[in-house]
Amino acid sequence: MSELLKNIDARTRLAGTNKLEILLFTLGVDARTGRRETFGINVFKVREVMRTPPITAAPEMPAAVEGMVSLRGVLVPVVDLAKYAGMGADSAREIMIVTEYNGHTQGFLVEAVDTILRLDWSQMRVPPDMMTANMGGLVTAVTELPGPRLVMMLDVEKVLSETTRYDDDLMFKGIEPIKCEEPVTVYFADDSSVARKQIERTLDTLGVRYVGSVNGRAAWDELQKLAHYAESAGRKVKDLLQMVLTDVEMPEMDGYILTKKIKSDPRFEGVPVVMHSSLSGMSNQQLGRSVGVDEYVPKFEPQRLAEVLRRLVDRCQSARAA
Repeated sequence: MSELLKNIDARTRLAGTNKLEILLFTLGVDARTGRRETFGINVFKVREVMRTPPITAAPEMPAAVEGMVSLRGVLVPVVDLAKYAGMGADSAREIMIVTEYNGHTQGFLVEAVDTILRLDWSQMRVPPDMMTANMGGLVTAVTELPGPRLVMMLDVEKVLSETTRYDDDLMFKGIEPIKCEEPVTVYFADDSSVARKQIERTLDTLGVRYVGSVNGRAAWDELQKLAHYAESAGRKVKDLLQMVLTDVEMPEMDGYILTKKIKSDPRFEGVPVVMHSSLSGMSNQQLGRSVGVDEYVPKFEPQRLAEVLRRLVDRCQSARAA
């Protein structure tokens, strides 16, 4: 299994090309459909794949958290994805995918891993409403392979949010509304429903207006509308929009390509782009800056997001006054 990931560092060159590589895996037969569904996770977030080591049960854990394992002296929580998704409960989960999000490591138990598949983000589609409802919002993107075979990208951020006990109120404590003579507006793009809700709560707390999108393509369409309006009104986009906040991984168009489009279009001159991602390694931050990202904020840190937005708004106000 180590062969699957031996070249993972080299894969960072895919960033900025709208391409991704996903590790395919199964969770067992879905009792609701009677089928063995195929799921995927971005290779960027996978540290290793191994046989499931002995798991130590821990008290007062959410139902889907099997316990903890020790990996090179570090205790790592282990989530049974099949149990969390309500499927494949009778299948053996002898494989563990070790992942890293926002600097936190966790293991996901799966039935089996298949292969690594290289795709273009344009091949990944926003899931239809029926699938979203049936899967409880667990799927962020889908694609069809020959066979036909459907591959579903899991919203791992949703899994972690619901299996990790964070004090949401504490995370937002002390965030004060931004005081500004002119309305402050932010456009954001994220395919995770959990991430979108947290962004919205942060912006609501700050008293900021916003337009949200489920991927880069939809965000670019909204930005085009704003640019056309600004042109017809004889105004500059930067006077109407204080920041674009984008995730990295999104179906149809990722955050790197969205940033490239914004930074190469003179109509958006002076509009800062902030990358908001759980891919928190320095290499990913450097890749973001290489396509023109102005700031980088890890996900699920509303205090830092608020601080960055407040600083960018102050910068815009100073530029206007100059």
